[in-house]
Amino acid sequence: MTKKIGAQTIQFETPPFIISTGCVVGKKEGEGPLGSYFDQIVEDEYCGEKSWESAESKLQTMAFQKTLNKHGLRNQDIDYMFAGDLLNQCVGTHYGTRDTNIPFFGIFGACSTMVEGLSLSSIMIDGGFAVNVAALTSSHFCSAEKQFRFPLEYGGQRTPTSQWTVTGSGCAIVSKNGPGPKITHATVGKIVDMGINDANNMGSAMAPAAFDTIITHFNDTGRDASYYDLVITGDLGITGSDILHDLFKKETGGSELNNHKDCGVLIFDAEKQDVHSGGSGCACCASVFCGYLYNQLTTGKLSKILLVATGALMNTMTLQQGETIPSIAHAVAIEM
Repeated sequence: MTKKIGAQTIQFETPPFIISTGCVVGKKEGEGPLGSYFDQIVEDEYCGEKSWESAESKLQTMAFQKTLNKHGLRNQDIDYMFAGDLLNQCVGTHYGTRDTNIPFFGIFGACSTMVEGLSLSSIMIDGGFAVNVAALTSSHFCSAEKQFRFPLEYGGQRTPTSQWTVTGSGCAIVSKNGPGPKITHATVGKIVDMGINDANNMGSAMAPAAFDTIITHFNDTGRDASYYDLVITGDLGITGSDILHDLFKKETGGSELNNHKDCGVLIFDAEKQDVHSGGSGCACCASVFCGYLYNQLTTGKLSKILLVATGALMNTMTLQQGETIPSIAHAVAIEM
C-alpha cells in the first residue's frame, strides 16, 4: 500500500511526534516581537569564536544540545540527523555537529532546509528505520552577507525588497513516540523558476514555489486553508507574502488566504528594526517554528498548522553568470 496521495504528498501511516525543539538566536532577533519564545539570545555575533562561520557552527551545537536537554535525551538516543545550512558545502553544519557521533545526512534546501529535514525525519520514522531523528539548521546574517552579497565593511545600500538573514539555529527531535504534535503529511515541492535574477528580491523568486506547494497540498489531501488554524510560510517576507496573496486571488478566482502568516514577517518589527522586507535564512523558519509556533501548539493556542518553508536554490556564481533563481517550497502538516 502506497503512502503517497495525489501528486506530491505523503500521508504518514503512523504519524511521528515532534517531542522537543530548541532554538538560539542573535541579539537583533531577540529584540523582535518573538524574543520571549527563544531559548537563548546570544549578544555577541561571534559567539565567542574567531569567525562568523565558526559562530554559526556554535549556534547549531547550542540549539541541538538544548533540544536534547529539554527531553532528557543523549546523543546516543538519536538514530540519525538531517542537517544543513546556507554556507558553501554546509560547513556550518559539519563543524557544528562533528562531535555528536550521530549518523548524519547533510541536506541543502536553502531556506527550506528545516521543513525538508522534518519531512525526511518523518519518512525515516514512519518507514520503521528509526525511533528518534534530529532535524537541524542555521543561518547567520554576517556569514550570509559575506558569501552571497557584499562584505559588511562595504556598507552597500540595501534595496526595499531585500531581507535580513536571521542569525540563529533551530532543532527539532522527531520521534516514533509522543508526546507532542504529530506530522501527518509532507508535501514535497518542485523546483519553480519564474525568471527572477535579483538576489535582493528573494521573496518574489520564492512566492510562486510557495503557491505551487500549498495548492498541491490542498489538491492532494482534499483540504483547503480553512482546515488549518494557520498556513505559515518560511521567509517570503513582506514582498513575497503580498505576491503569494495576489497569486491566490488570481489563480483561485478571488479566494483569500486569510489565515496566512510568514515567519520572516513575524520575527522582526519591520518598522522599528530596519529589516526592509523582513527576515530570511534557514534559521528564520527554524527559530520561529522551534520557538514560537511549537509553543503555540503545545499550549493549545494552535491545533493544526501547515508549515511551508521556501528556499532559493542558487549560489553566487550562478548569479554572476546571469542565471535566474530556481526556488522550492516543502510543506508539513502538523497537528495536535
